[in-house]
Amino acid sequence: MTAPAATHATGGPLLLGVRHHGPGSARAVRAALDAARPAAVLIEGPPEGDALLALAADEAMRPPVALLAHVVDDPGRAAFWPMAEFSPEWVAIRWALDHGARVRFIDLPAAHSLAAAEEPAQEDAGPRVDPIGALAEAAGYDDPERWWEDVVEHRGAAADPRAPFAALAEAMAVLRETYGDGGHPRDLIREAHMRQQLRATTREFGSEVAVVCGAWHVPALAGKFTVAADRALLKGLPKVRTELTWVPWTHRRLARRSGYGAGIASPGWYGHLFAAADRPVERWMTKVAGLLRAEDRQISSAHVIEAVRLAGTLAAMRGRPLPGLAETTDAVRAVMCEGSDVPLGLIQDRLIVGDVLGEVPDAAPAVPLQRDLVRTQRTLRLKPEALERELELDLRKETDAGRSRLLHRLSLLGISWGEQTRARSTGTFRENWRLRWEPELSVRVAEAGVWGTTVLGAATAKAESEAAAASALGAITALAERCLLAELPDALPVVMRALADRAALDTDVAHLAQALPALARTLRYGDVRGTTTAGLAEVAAGLAERICVGLPPACAALDADGAAEMRTHVDAVHSAIGLLADPAGAGPDGLRERWSAVLGRLASRETVPGVLRGRAVRLLLDDGRIGSEDAARHMGLALSPGTAPADAAAWIEGFVGGASGGGMLLVHDERLRDLVDGWLTSVAPEAFTDVLPLLRRTFAAYEAGVRRTLGELVRRGPAVRTGPGEASAPGFGTALDAARADAVLPLLALLLGPDGPGDTDDPARPVDPRRPADPNGTDELGAPGILDDPNDLVEVGK
Repeated sequence: MTAPAATHATGGPLLLGVRHHGPGSARAVRAALDAARPAAVLIEGPPEGDALLALAADEAMRPPVALLAHVVDDPGRAAFWPMAEFSPEWVAIRWALDHGARVRFIDLPAAHSLAAAEEPAQEDAGPRVDPIGALAEAAGYDDPERWWEDVVEHRGAAADPRAPFAALAEAMAVLRETYGDGGHPRDLIREAHMRQQLRATTREFGSEVAVVCGAWHVPALAGKFTVAADRALLKGLPKVRTELTWVPWTHRRLARRSGYGAGIASPGWYGHLFAAADRPVERWMTKVAGLLRAEDRQISSAHVIEAVRLAGTLAAMRGRPLPGLAETTDAVRAVMCEGSDVPLGLIQDRLIVGDVLGEVPDAAPAVPLQRDLVRTQRTLRLKPEALERELELDLRKETDAGRSRLLHRLSLLGISWGEQTRARSTGTFRENWRLRWEPELSVRVAEAGVWGTTVLGAATAKAESEAAAASALGAITALAERCLLAELPDALPVVMRALADRAALDTDVAHLAQALPALARTLRYGDVRGTTTAGLAEVAAGLAERICVGLPPACAALDADGAAEMRTHVDAVHSAIGLLADPAGAGPDGLRERWSAVLGRLASRETVPGVLRGRAVRLLLDDGRIGSEDAARHMGLALSPGTAPADAAAWIEGFVGGASGGGMLLVHDERLRDLVDGWLTSVAPEAFTDVLPLLRRTFAAYEAGVRRTLGELVRRGPAVRTGPGEASAPGFGTALDAARADAVLPLLALLLGPDGPGDTDDPARPVDPRRPADPNGTDELGAPGILDDPNDLVEVGK
């Protein structure tokens, strides 16, 4: 098969074979179109997009953008046709619109390609061929990108604008003769449809037709094929109903590493080559210098000059016509980054790939949900951005509260625009989010459109559906929490009814323990956000009561894995009960008292695994329910010679393990430390080997400074006092330093009020007017009079 350079001069259509997203190809296409002045321009793309081509001339349309096609009844089945400012297809579209030429897409319709995407791939397709890679290898290059830069991107303007396309067509013809379809059997069907469209357009406009398509397809369009053969290939193709629109795209999604099939390695660099009118290397180095200066690196004009000089020298040494990306990167690393790849990673991310996000006009078709989302984003001044950024919200501000509601609603709909991160503040008035708008989220919005026409309505319908379908109690409680955070007042009653029904039927203590923390958090957020959660409070109190009754039997005779899992449940329930307020009229024997009694039973029962007994003792000690004397007694019993070493080690893990300050407890409580040390030295050698992994896991969780202090104290041995007032060990006092302790009292009085935390009736005491009144005089944390956020303390103190 041969591919002559068919032009208007020879009476045939002008075939412009390009590389998708190649700035050199884009410039060459523009020059060829300027020279030929065709009456019609045909472009590789879905014909259903013809109605959207006029929007490319809208001033609000800013590439990179993409045609999005999706199945009407199944929006998740979608395909994209991205275009950047330096894409030859985009240049051809804009040229045709600016010069009054007819412009059409000629690829296989999306209705067929999306339907065929569900069919199994053909096993006999053979290995896939990379045309650019094959040509680069034939030319002696080991890097296809470098070969393409040398022969296309860095070449000057040709005397005949059509000559480069003729040469590329000839090379592709040889590849097609050698490799056939190149492992892409569906290309034969696509090319048959392209030929059909080319014939129809030629009948209408004669030879004044230009075709812009991938260079791989040029031989198939220039060859001799019968109409009957093409019709046979296209007969009986599956078909689905589709809708198309323009959506914003990003340079990051043009990058090959994003998984895009026709991706390029450096879209930011290619965009610069296309936009730079002259002296591209000098302009690029100036951009790099500006980025590094913005990061507080000392970059002078001399750095830029030397980097340009070095890049040119490297290009000459490597036999390249002009410095390419490799030469400029090496020069930047050596001159501006002092040989370090750390700042080079920033340049790669921000400039070589880039974080440009395109825009589409409001006139572009969109599902109603998308339009409501756009309106809400503008109202809240929350603009989608391709660059990842951190967003800190203060929920006491109406705008920030609205942003939080929107992000939580989108998350419930599966539109993951933002990911909630751990807030720097522990208060319930603040949230931290990490935002990044990805083009694929447009598909998620289209999918979520089946739930409603507005974000609020769709999230409500989705929550109600999930509540009806949920079978696990923990899933419903998590859903209730999400409904509260997303402020879905219509969905919350439905979820609460499902929660009450499921809670009444579930008898598994582990399930109840998984469900309670989410309910406690929900009640806490409800207080902060002013949401009525009386029904949830009753359900939570009922769950807590049933856990108190069923937990001791459920903790008996557990294996190691079961005990470890139950320990996480015990910790979660303990935290949750600390957040729950005792029901009105509960009397002295309230919920927290009953929970303490449960922990006491766990701590004393020999049938309960050691890790749970140790954890129960630790929780009681932290809450002040038992003193250090009782804790030492429990530890002494657990570490007695009659206890199996493995069980004793598990007890130690439960008592001092995890991130609960167990290391500091051993540092400051000499009796407990001596008990552990004495037991450890008495373990038989054969048993010590068995318990060592457990002990190492326990102590490895401590901070390095805590481990170092413990080691030093153990090395010194038991403390010996030679007289009154002498410290037991260097660095540790014999008693409380009253003067230093009293120094904190003025600050406490400023923060908590002059009469201390117990007196809430003193009118002179500062009160936070933003907090709901609590008849028990407690905040959400269950601590009397202590605010939940350090920033709130500072504001109240003022």
